[in-house]
This record gives sequence, structure tokens and C-alpha cells, in this order.
Amino acid sequence: MSAEPIAFIDLQAQRRRLGARLDEAVLSAINEANFILGRQVAEFERALESFCGAKHAIGCGNGTDAIALCLMALNLRPGDAVLVPSFTFASTAEVVAWLGASPVFVDIEDETYTLDPAGLEQGIAAAKTANLIPRALISVDLFGQPADYDPIEAFCAHHGLTLICDAAQGLGASYQGRLVGSVGTFTTTSFFPSKPLGCYGDGGAILTDDERHAELLRSLHVHGRGTDKYDNVRIGVNSRLDTLQAAVLLEKLAVFPEEIAMRDRVAGRYQDGLADVVSVPRIRQRCTSVWAQFTIRVAASHRAAIVADLKAKGIPTAIYYPKPLHRQTAYRHYPCAGNGLPVSDRVADEVLSLPMHPDLDAKTQDVVIAAVRECVSKA
Repeated sequence: MSAEPIAFIDLQAQRRRLGARLDEAVLSAINEANFILGRQVAEFERALESFCGAKHAIGCGNGTDAIALCLMALNLRPGDAVLVPSFTFASTAEVVAWLGASPVFVDIEDETYTLDPAGLEQGIAAAKTANLIPRALISVDLFGQPADYDPIEAFCAHHGLTLICDAAQGLGASYQGRLVGSVGTFTTTSFFPSKPLGCYGDGGAILTDDERHAELLRSLHVHGRGTDKYDNVRIGVNSRLDTLQAAVLLEKLAVFPEEIAMRDRVAGRYQDGLADVVSVPRIRQRCTSVWAQFTIRVAASHRAAIVADLKAKGIPTAIYYPKPLHRQTAYRHYPCAGNGLPVSDRVADEVLSLPMHPDLDAKTQDVVIAAVRECVSKA
């Protein structure tokens, strides 16, 4: 067992590495005292555009709001349907219901945990059976890997759906040579502290190449303003990226490529050390992951015992996600594609995420790997 407690996501280690530059950035913002939409917000938006290869970045309050703002820009209404994966966090479907529309749950691929393009036609059929109008599709770049966008984009084009890429976990990854943030009509992301690019509170952003949508979003996220804050030309919301958070994100974005490489090395050590005893993540050819989580699969009948044994050894774990959305009380009455979502149901019983962050050193990781191997062999 390690002499020091092992963190699941060690934000303090990152803090020790980046503390001086973050302190300076935050103090500068405090001294300028322009706390709402200060210069750091616009600077971060420009930096994020450059990093992702997108024409427009709009900062907002959090990743949930980012998706909601996109749906507001589409004028989503009751009677509309949005296809969403069931194996994800609630916010992906939650925002659809906020606006009175209906999420339609679709299944995922067994190996990548992202939307299964082969099941999307069943989602359209389920929407039409429920007398709903399919309007959009929200993909999720789960655990850091982009969804399979070539067939998803073709499907959306064929059915006239707007593609919203939920990259809360995928910012910094790439798909077939395209960076996350340059795919779909909109890409949304979250800067929740535990995300690969995280701030020191809540924060989010939307990326788009569409000039008209960008202008609309910039109005919607500040109360629907027009020429100024007392000229409200539409119903909007209050969802601004905080100046202090933007200051933190500017510094973190500057070292983000280095941290992505560090995450990739951590993932490689896990794959080398565990691939012969558990199912480890598979990354598509010509794609990269930002490794928001390192998620293994174990036998459903053994998972609880393995989690308990690892906890006893001081190894923290997490289960993302123990219950798919279509099984949850708030969402079980919404339509599902096909005859249930068997892959989502199965993986929810098998997944197990291990400690993952860029500062996870090889010695500590060896402790984790040895513990996992021992606990799996005993199960």
C-alpha cells in the first residue's frame, strides 16, 4: 500500500506544479476588479478558438448551460425530439427536458462507450412512433474519446438533424485528424474542476463555426441582450463565464498539450499493466483520447467485491455510470430506441474507473496496477 493516500483525481498535485502562475493570473484579475466579462474572458475565448480550430468560442456558466443554450438557439419546443445516449451523465438529457422537448435514448458501442451509429435509425423510429419531431442529436465524447463522427454526421445530414457534440470529457482529443471542437454545428464543453481542462469552480463553453449561431448565443447567454444590457431582444438566461475562472483557464490551456501527453503516458502504463487481466479501453484508429477517465471492465458479479478490496488497499475507484438514464426515475418515461438498450444496461454493471490524472507518477500507478491485478485474481 502507498505511504501517501492515493487521489482519484489529484488537483493538489496540479496546483503544486502550476500554483505560482495561477496565483499571479488570479491576483491580476482581482486587481483589475472587472469581475463580470473582464478581459480574461475574451482572451480565453480567442485562445480556445485557436486551440480547437473553431471560428467562435462563447464562454458560459457551465457545461450543462452550454448544451441548453445550443438547444435554445435551435428554438427547441415541446413536441420536438433529441436523440441522446443513455449511458452518460444526466445533464445531456436534462437540458432537452428543460425546454419541454423529449430526449430519445439510443444505445452505445460496447468497446468505446460512445453512440452506436448502427442504432440511430431506431432512435428516429422511436421518436416518430411517439409523434415527436426529430430535431437534433447530442453525441457524448465519453471518458475522453470522440464519438464515431463520420457516420453520425452522415446520419444527421440525411435526417436534417443538428449535431451537438458534448465534449465535456473530450476537449483536447481528435477524430480522424479533426480536433474536438471543430466537429458538428456546436461543440459544448465543461470546465468543472475534475475535467481534463478544469477551472476552480463552474465554467463551460460552446464552439461553433456558424456566425449566425455565434451571434445568437452571445445574446442568449446574457439575458437575450441586444445592443446593450437594457435592450433585450429575446428571452435569454444568465450564464456567463466568470472572469476569475477565465484567468485560471488561460494558464491551464497554455500547458494543456503537455498535460494531454502526460495523461496519454498514464493510460499507456495502465494498458500495459492490465490488458491481460481486465478489459481496457480501445481507441479507434486515427483517433486520440484525452483520458478524462481510465475505465476498465470486470465481471458484473465480481465488481462490488473488487471495489471493496481496492478500497481496503487504499485505492479509490468510481463507477461512471451505475444506472443508464433510461432506467432512472426522472427519465424512464421517455422513448428508447429498439427493444431496450442492452449495451448500456450491460456496461453499467461492469465498468470501473481507476485513478487518472496527468500527475499520476509511475511508482504510485504501479501500486494501483498491482492492487487491481491481485483483487481481480481473487474475485
